[in-house]
Amino acid sequence: MTITVLVPDEQGVAALAGVGNITVVRYDPGAPLPGDAEVLVPSFLAETDPAVYVEQLPSLRLIQLLTTGAENWVGRIPEHVLLSTARGAHGGSTAEWALGALIAIYRELIPFERARVDRNWTRRPTDTLQDKRVLVLGAGDLGQRMRRRLEACDATATLVGSRARRDADGVEIHGIDEVPDLLGEHDAVVLMVPLTEATTGLVDARFLARMPDGAVLVNAARGKVVHTDALVAELRSGRLRAALDVTEPEPLPPDHPLWTAPGLLLTPHVAGSVHDYSRRAYAVVAAEVARFAAGEEPENLVHGAY
Repeated sequence: MTITVLVPDEQGVAALAGVGNITVVRYDPGAPLPGDAEVLVPSFLAETDPAVYVEQLPSLRLIQLLTTGAENWVGRIPEHVLLSTARGAHGGSTAEWALGALIAIYRELIPFERARVDRNWTRRPTDTLQDKRVLVLGAGDLGQRMRRRLEACDATATLVGSRARRDADGVEIHGIDEVPDLLGEHDAVVLMVPLTEATTGLVDARFLARMPDGAVLVNAARGKVVHTDALVAELRSGRLRAALDVTEPEPLPPDHPLWTAPGLLLTPHVAGSVHDYSRRAYAVVAAEVARFAAGEEPENLVHGAY
């Protein structure tokens, strides 16, 4: 018996062509869906109300995402429908962005580029990422990739997860309850957590106040993890610096204070948007769908409250 899998593009059709026991059907987002489908692959960063899909797919048993973030789906689909992410597909690209942001800030690459535009040749020493202590909030695939990149640059990474433990390689993971005591000991904080009820507004005025003078906040998670007004206040005071790939709200309105905040590197939610990102995502999707079609549980299932 085969199961019907809906994919949003031809790349999905090709990626799942070799998976056994399935029939792959391409659908057009916004068009009526075939009601007998058991697996749905929404388009990348789809913002469609999940109820729209669920209402049209009475046989739906699995929603397989092309993204790592699942906040748009958690708590909005029936309990009998499984939800799986593309964890592992975008972690390298996002960690690369976060590392590049830290290097750009410490080595003052943007001021030097502005000087080039002004034809101003002014030499000066800069700071360095070497020997910096970086607190990484998030100990999953993304956090682990970030740790490896930081250590390659002779920086020290401290990982924080939902609970204290050691990972399979023996690396110490601190619990989220330890963050208040850890903040003052680190030169930078990199946010790589999923958006959940627990992480929404996590970085508030008290969190930022515990960071040392001159510290750097890097948000590669979601905009709602950070209290925007509190961050703007710290940036305007000149006490902290930041790099944001995500904001709240998003996109930023033209008159938003983040546009003119000093000490800020800002990109428009592109950390994971690299050439060939969909190939990596569909490789994960194909493996997850193959497990499901074989009667096994997908590895990237989202459980409970995420």
